[in-house]
Amino acid sequence: MDKIFIEGGRTLKGSIRISGAKNAALPLMAATILAPGQHVLHNVPDLRDTRTMLVLLESFGITWQRREKDNALLIDATNLDNIEASYDLVKTMRASVLVLGPLLARMGQARVSLPGGCAIGARPIDFHMQGLGRLGVELSLEQGYVEGKIDGRLQGSDVNFDIPSVTGTENILMAATLAEGVTTIKNAAREPEIGNLVDMLINMGARIEGKGTDRLVVHGVNELRSAEARVIPDRIETGTYLIAVGATGGELTLTDCDPTHLASLIDKLREVGLDIEEGVDHLWVARHGALKSVDIKTMPYPGFPTDLQAQIMALMSISQGLSVITETIFENRFMHVAELARMGADIRIDGKSSIVKGRSGLSGAQVMATDLRASASLVIAALAAEGETEISRVYHLDRGYDNLAGKLNNVGARIRRVKE
Repeated sequence: MDKIFIEGGRTLKGSIRISGAKNAALPLMAATILAPGQHVLHNVPDLRDTRTMLVLLESFGITWQRREKDNALLIDATNLDNIEASYDLVKTMRASVLVLGPLLARMGQARVSLPGGCAIGARPIDFHMQGLGRLGVELSLEQGYVEGKIDGRLQGSDVNFDIPSVTGTENILMAATLAEGVTTIKNAAREPEIGNLVDMLINMGARIEGKGTDRLVVHGVNELRSAEARVIPDRIETGTYLIAVGATGGELTLTDCDPTHLASLIDKLREVGLDIEEGVDHLWVARHGALKSVDIKTMPYPGFPTDLQAQIMALMSISQGLSVITETIFENRFMHVAELARMGADIRIDGKSSIVKGRSGLSGAQVMATDLRASASLVIAALAAEGETEISRVYHLDRGYDNLAGKLNNVGARIRRVKE
């Protein structure tokens, strides 16, 4: 496992291009299962998770190649000769469950290992199973695998989520495109990544209404065709770099991003004291004065993203005043608190909230990444800290950030990676 060493106290200045969103790319890749032919996906980030998904698709008989001239993925789903997603392939990536719906819709059966991923709390597959059951799938859990089969075609139905589930919405959405009749998904998640998937499915010939709302209506069709799609910019990567400027000072221009996807974060960062200017596809951010503490409560989109909670906590640890950060999505998402405390942060956990008392500075230390977004929070803290910070288990970073160290080094950071 590699480590990274970060020399703190250096301001950031320059420009960073934002990569495609991991959480958009993975469902688009899974959607290629639905139709034979060659699909073309643009702006797919080169990440540990996207590589894992490609290996998973290969296991089904799907072939692919990366077109270097425009960084596109060409995925040929003509031949499917396997309906099992093995534990060895999916244990590191919870998004692997997204192949369940497409496999059932096209092949009539599927056997998918229960997913793994970050240890930030339970990610129940109940939403997926209940929704697919409403579409007529016979489902069972056997030895750590979800097994499903359908006699004939899936049947359109009403699917009502108790709470919005991103991957649950995506799985039912993909399956419903080839169901007989109409499927209505109520209390659907509204994340931009779902809108990206809706656009691709429509390009494939699906009939879907309600994009961007919590009520999606899918009119099933007999077949879909291969299509072309572009992965939207990564709003979490964008937010991470915005917060990094707050922690270090300086100024950055972030290109190829979508500011409309980050309204809740931008509002909070302006309260903190950052100067932010929004363009159609870019953001300019600078910090000139002191940081003010703000309260944060994570919520489903368009609320404050849970995937930016750890990063904003690192910023609050060096802000003036007291901040209360409440996590409503995942029950185990405060594991970074102990690591930030090793760097001098003053944070106390009280149930679903963390109370952060801002300090004048942090100190470099040896810390360990516990999950994807926690690792980003440690990078932010290390950039702001005095001295050098050593972060181990950085494979978590590789799951969701495309060349984070390289991008930050290009704008003034000093980060080196060492193989253990």
